[in-house]
Amino acid sequence: MCRIGAIKSLNPIHPSMALTLMLSQQKGHDNSGFAIVMKDLYGIFEPYKDKPLLSYSCTEKGKTIIEEFMMEKGFSKKIFRWEPPVKPFKGMDFAKMPFYGFDVFNYPDNLMNAPWETKEDALLDTRLELRKLLEETGDGFVFSFWPDVLTLKEIGNPNHIGEYFDLWTKRDDILSKNIVIQYRQNTNYEIVRYAAHPFFLQGYTLCANGENTFYVKNKECQKSLHKGYIGFESDSQCFLYTLHYIHHELKWPLPYYKHVITPLPFEDIDKMEAEKQKSLYKIRESLAHLEINGPNTIIGLLPDNLMFTCCDSKKLRPVVVASDGVTTVITSEVCGVNDVLPNRDPEKDIYPNEREIVAITNDMEIKRWKQQ
Repeated sequence: MCRIGAIKSLNPIHPSMALTLMLSQQKGHDNSGFAIVMKDLYGIFEPYKDKPLLSYSCTEKGKTIIEEFMMEKGFSKKIFRWEPPVKPFKGMDFAKMPFYGFDVFNYPDNLMNAPWETKEDALLDTRLELRKLLEETGDGFVFSFWPDVLTLKEIGNPNHIGEYFDLWTKRDDILSKNIVIQYRQNTNYEIVRYAAHPFFLQGYTLCANGENTFYVKNKECQKSLHKGYIGFESDSQCFLYTLHYIHHELKWPLPYYKHVITPLPFEDIDKMEAEKQKSLYKIRESLAHLEINGPNTIIGLLPDNLMFTCCDSKKLRPVVVASDGVTTVITSEVCGVNDVLPNRDPEKDIYPNEREIVAITNDMEIKRWKQQ
């Protein structure tokens, strides 16, 4: 079973807090994957919030491929690069790459004054083309290319990865207000870095604990819906693609995501007012191939940094939401919350049920949207 966690705070926090959150839950990890996504960055990245940030790992040859490709695409004005300080040690247990880079670029001249919709399309195209180029030679991985977003993925012991990148040491250089983290990827499929949750697409971040037994029908449907729905290295990627499709492409409010992935039984829909019945039947009819099944819990983060969680229709995987008013945590097990929010009131902890979305706004308000 995967271990998932997310932290949202009014104050910028260091990734060591997310590592601490996961430490007591690490019994279930099997060194198959580690990933962390940080949004709303502070510290050394704070001056570049409106500039696209490329997160990648590669060989020395891959670094040359990336630099030449970005120049060719017009991203020639690299304005900042962070190379994480690494601390090799004896007995490291993970498949490290030769180079890790986090590069901030100015937009090309033709995009400088373009509308946001044009920019986000160009950023996606650039990432997809670069990913394909690196896959052809086997020289690297690109995980995100987006303003104010940093992504690190690796395969191996999560604690060793944190130690190697010096993420356990609290510093003021790498900070953010939103962190999503996962130990262990879906081991029903090949172990690759892209399969490590959280997944990211055009401002949307998602990780999951569990499995999706409707993976094949989700995948076959999604492949024709959007150019960004690629890879499918994990069945949980389907959760992200459906979120993106419902919220970004169809522009439906977030509560409709729950109606799509875990639709209400017909007998419950029949008890509703006529207009709502009509809407929910239309959703079931037109988006049936995006329904999910199996035990799972989802944690998501929208482009506006609204954080949320929801469960499968039988609540077969655990999740808890806890807050002290300044910082809110969503995670698999309450032991992790106890480690990072020891002074909260545990009586106020929320254990989401199978028919709701629990969301946290940027001012730490917790909202519960019931499906019924």
